[in-house]
Amino acid sequence: MATLVEITDPADPRLADYRDLRDVELRKHLEATHGLFLAEGEKVVRRAVAAGFTPRSFLMAPRWLEGLSDELARSDAPCYVVTEALAEEVTGFHVHRGALASLERLPLPSVSSVLSGARSVLVLEDIVDHTNVGAIFRSGAALGFDAALLAPRCADPLYRRSIKVGMGAVFTTPWTRLPDWYDALPALTALGFTTIALTLAPDAVPIEEAVAGLDRVALVLGSEGHGLSERWEQTADRRAIIPMAEGIDSLNVAAATAVACYVTTRR
Repeated sequence: MATLVEITDPADPRLADYRDLRDVELRKHLEATHGLFLAEGEKVVRRAVAAGFTPRSFLMAPRWLEGLSDELARSDAPCYVVTEALAEEVTGFHVHRGALASLERLPLPSVSSVLSGARSVLVLEDIVDHTNVGAIFRSGAALGFDAALLAPRCADPLYRRSIKVGMGAVFTTPWTRLPDWYDALPALTALGFTTIALTLAPDAVPIEEAVAGLDRVALVLGSEGHGLSERWEQTADRRAIIPMAEGIDSLNVAAATAVACYVTTRR
């Protein structure tokens, strides 16, 4: 059972995992160094634990203890009990969902294990906004995609903001990072996937046409600014576009993913 530890000093070193959560660069360094990530909110904390991640500690205000009492009863990790004002001082924002947990990261699985049995896969190249990454995972999970692969420079799906926006979809969607960016798409083709790049390229066809009749599909999504790299655009098996009203040529990558996933799962 978790030990309840009341803390009144915001400088207490035991709160180090929860400090300065709005400082993205600092958090990236801290979380990578210590092999941890944070989950925010009762539902997300539950989903993280259910997915097999081991809590290092919990942080919550007294009124949130009852809501996670069953999880605390099953855990050996300490639960730091603080006032809501102190939690805000430590984290840098109002923890309106009440509960935070610091959890141990697991080693990333191999590409082959992530793709085992998969028919629909999302492939992300250099998407750097954590909100977009979380929204993409959520759309993929909601619309029946089986897995996700990330290029080396993509934002971290286990960053707190990604997890929160994705409502914990990263815990139920098998995913990993691609070890080889340059030949990633030809490698997927060799494994039996048809790679479909969402792009404004002149030879792009409507997404409905691109996915029709295919068995194994990998939707390829580019960065927020420049879209896909020339290498990935040219090595994709097909290029697809989402038809839209005159004068508008594109959607936010997270919105485009939702539309493309919807069409693809109904192929």
